[in-house]
Amino acid sequence: MSLATAPGRRPAEPATGPRAAGGWFLVLPALIPILVLSVGPLLYGIALAFTDAQSGRTAPTRWIGLLNFRDLLHDTLFWESFRVGLVWAVGVTVPQFVLALGLALLLGQHLRLRWLARALAIVPWAMPEIVVGIMWRLVYHPDAGILNETLGTGVDWLGGLSTALPAVVLVGIWAGMPQTTVALLAGLQNVPGELHEAAAMDGAGAWRRFAAVTWPAIRPVALAISALNFIWNFNSFALVYVLTNGGPGGHTRLPMLFAYEEAFRYGQFGYAAAMGCVMVAVVAVLLACYLAGRLNGDER
Repeated sequence: MSLATAPGRRPAEPATGPRAAGGWFLVLPALIPILVLSVGPLLYGIALAFTDAQSGRTAPTRWIGLLNFRDLLHDTLFWESFRVGLVWAVGVTVPQFVLALGLALLLGQHLRLRWLARALAIVPWAMPEIVVGIMWRLVYHPDAGILNETLGTGVDWLGGLSTALPAVVLVGIWAGMPQTTVALLAGLQNVPGELHEAAAMDGAGAWRRFAAVTWPAIRPVALAISALNFIWNFNSFALVYVLTNGGPGGHTRLPMLFAYEEAFRYGQFGYAAAMGCVMVAVVAVLLACYLAGRLNGDER
């Protein structure tokens, strides 16, 4: 029996009056930056999507309703970039999770110099995306890159129509795998060792112990980090911008990069804002599906 419902105690009542005002006063320092730096620009971008805002225009900006969205429906270049974005997000997220899970299981074992291996595993995570992009451009360099020097070839990995996207996906997997590894490793630390010992005494092999003990324990963490990774990867910009700038021929042009070009290269701010609204809607749907799945899982 909780203290709130114990005999002789009245149920706790919500704070009102000065107490409630004091609570909001304590929250404001954290709430104001969110409103100013996140919610405010988001609302402004949504409003801009319904205008014909352009750079260098002397005429006043006009409200044009859904015209930008109507044009967007027929923009094959945007939907091609959307397809590339989905291929990129799936192509990075799935191998990233599989490799990170294997690495987390390995780092969870009692190995010699395990602390050093854990430190080295998070090095890509500590590097800015710009630095990662420049480093991998040198690795992929067709004339002096270490990859071609090792393989004895002269392939233009980032300039070939068939090799650019796989090459960029490989970099995305390498750069994002540490954060997934850390999250899964934290989940593995919460799995009681007694369960593994009991399963081993019952004759369960390594795979059976993983399926019956480890995976159910880390499943919430795995679903959460996979959903976040997919959203982060779909909204990627800096890494692909440095590696290929969307080339060759738009084969690596992600939706965020396409919207950036429309806004800051061609000055179509209203049209680019409409693209941003579409991407926000996609992310909102993904989050809703994830939260619905979590709620259904909690109710079972």
